[in-house]
Amino acid sequence: MTRQPLRLAILEAERTLAAAGIDSPRVDAELLAAHVVGVDRGRLLLQPLVDPPVVEELRQLVERRAAREPLQHLLGTAVLGPVTVAVGPGVFIPRPETELLLEWGLHAIADVPSPLVVDLCTGSAALALGVAACRPDAVVHAVEADSVALTWAQRNISAHVNAGGAPVTLHAADVRWTDLLVELESHVDLVLCNPPYVPDGTPLPPEVAGWDPPDAVYGGPDGLEIIRAVIAASAGLLRYGGCLGIEHDDTHGEIVPALLRRRRVLTDVEEHHDLAGRPRFATARRRAVGAS
Repeated sequence: MTRQPLRLAILEAERTLAAAGIDSPRVDAELLAAHVVGVDRGRLLLQPLVDPPVVEELRQLVERRAAREPLQHLLGTAVLGPVTVAVGPGVFIPRPETELLLEWGLHAIADVPSPLVVDLCTGSAALALGVAACRPDAVVHAVEADSVALTWAQRNISAHVNAGGAPVTLHAADVRWTDLLVELESHVDLVLCNPPYVPDGTPLPPEVAGWDPPDAVYGGPDGLEIIRAVIAASAGLLRYGGCLGIEHDDTHGEIVPALLRRRRVLTDVEEHHDLAGRPRFATARRRAVGAS
């Protein structure tokens, strides 16, 4: 069996992906090659020659990626900050933009000992696990309504704990429930949420439209149905001085802060932009008693 240059296989993969309109064909080609070979992307140069079955496996994965199957599904994982979570059909794929929300949340509780944190609409549990990884002293709760997403979340939480990570409590619950986490009412230091927020009918890239669960993407006619429920639930969950961060659509840069300001118990409302300068998430703080 004649071994073949991996460099040429990657080059051919890059050409195929570029022709299919993939935004980052070289990066995707190298990540797929690293996945097939079983090494980190940075060590591909140390694998100059590979067996023909490796080249064929890479070719098949590249064909699936060219058909716009998400890269994360092909790899079986997605990265959010310090954590890598398993993903696949039936669960929303964490996006890099959400790392900004995680960073903000960690900063908000930096001086809080053993903080109580709630991740609403947790999906794969990436945000909850990101907090748990960075703050092992935190008491972290994650909430998800969808049964398939719950399975992925439990899988990721179990893997995290089995690797020695701090526990995360997973709840099968809907953020629209009026009795959501009543046992935590007025005690939570931080609520984070990356909810479904795309307005119904909005055109989406094939990787999203064909693969992410619609209920994890669309948030009603204006995209705000779940966000309204999250704000209402968070107002009850937060302790005085506790913080809330909600990711939103880039068309919501004014309306979500306005919704937060309508809640008299919330103050210090701010809008935050992503690295491309687009409105990405809004934050607020639970007003203390007697504060004006």
